[in-house]
Amino acid sequence: MSEIEARLRELLDERYHHRHPFNVRMHEGTLTQEELRTWIRNRYYYQTRIPMKDSAILTKTEDPNFRRNWVRRVRDHDGDEKSAGGLELWLRLGDGVGLDREEVASLRNVLPGVRRACDAYVAFVNSHELLESVASSLTELYAGTLMGERIKAFEKHYDWIAPDALAYFRSRTSQAPRDAQEGLDYVNTHAKTEAQQEACVAALTRKCEILWQLLDAIEWAHRRPKLSSRARLREQENLIVLPERAIEINATGREVIDLCDGTRTVNRIAECCREFHPDAPQVEAEVYDFLEGAESAGALEISR
Repeated sequence: MSEIEARLRELLDERYHHRHPFNVRMHEGTLTQEELRTWIRNRYYYQTRIPMKDSAILTKTEDPNFRRNWVRRVRDHDGDEKSAGGLELWLRLGDGVGLDREEVASLRNVLPGVRRACDAYVAFVNSHELLESVASSLTELYAGTLMGERIKAFEKHYDWIAPDALAYFRSRTSQAPRDAQEGLDYVNTHAKTEAQQEACVAALTRKCEILWQLLDAIEWAHRRPKLSSRARLREQENLIVLPERAIEINATGREVIDLCDGTRTVNRIAECCREFHPDAPQVEAEVYDFLEGAESAGALEISR
């Protein structure tokens, strides 16, 4: 094993998202059905970014052999006339847990933190050299093993999901090791200098951070917001007053604040607003944005 491979594997052992509390709970079988559905709905956005990331990598090289091999990753997710790709298989997973396929595919209710994390990955690849972009993909060194563990966990703990809905996980048990070896071979061949190796480690570190941020955002959706102890609501003025500032909210914002009583989750508040406004398809996304902004401003406290 090369020195750079050993460093990358050590990094993944310490920082890959298999250690994130959400994934730990998933494999322990303690996620609720709502939590699992939130993860599947939002993780689809990440799945849609993968072929975009890989397409960007293809533009960074003039080597036709590299492009012929790497383009397979795009087909693996987008599918072709011979087989369904990973995007379709993920939608089937959503079908299996009772999600509305059109709603998942529309991406309209993706959590803002999930969207930022996934977009950051595409932006990283767009703004970095080929070697670093390839290195960032080497989370796949652990992905195949993780998928095998995930299949066992789902079959054991989530038997309400039909086995054929797990086809995406099964596909990645063979695809991820193949892709990982291809990427590792490239890094071993081209990361010759100390500076190049450090850049590869930094790239993989950034990818691990992005995967953790994605799961942090999903956990946020199951927390319970309430008005901050530092805030006062002036009911006649639709105004939230903080010691250092005042925040004016509209009637819809007031609806959301009234639901923030510390018992409803972020997801449940969004669902309530959808029930109030059935003809507004973007209402859930707007609620997520409002709650995130109110928390950032210090107007809300969001507890587990």
